[in-house]
Amino acid sequence: MSWNDKLAATRAGLRNLNGAIPETARAFGALGKSVKEGGTLDFKTKEFVALGISVASRCEPCISLHVEALVKAGASRAEVADVLAMSIQMGGGPSMMYAAKALECFDELAG
Repeated sequence: MSWNDKLAATRAGLRNLNGAIPETARAFGALGKSVKEGGTLDFKTKEFVALGISVASRCEPCISLHVEALVKAGASRAEVADVLAMSIQMGGGPSMMYAAKALECFDELAG
């Protein structure tokens, strides 16, 4: 399955969940908007943090969503790779496996 297919499946699953718990979904969406628009760090930096956490916590759907946001924000492959290196340092071998997935995702979505 391609990363674009995985993104579509993730979005479909989230739409289904959001329909079942609309108030929670709205609240979570407001939290996301607040943290991404406010504060000192710029959007791209915050997405780098989110990608690092996604890799370290081994959340493949999260990886795809944050890589997509980074591609749209103009992140370079070298920047993403640097974040992945830090994620590996923090998460060890399992993070290395998910970092490989994240770089594969970036290569597909940026290509």
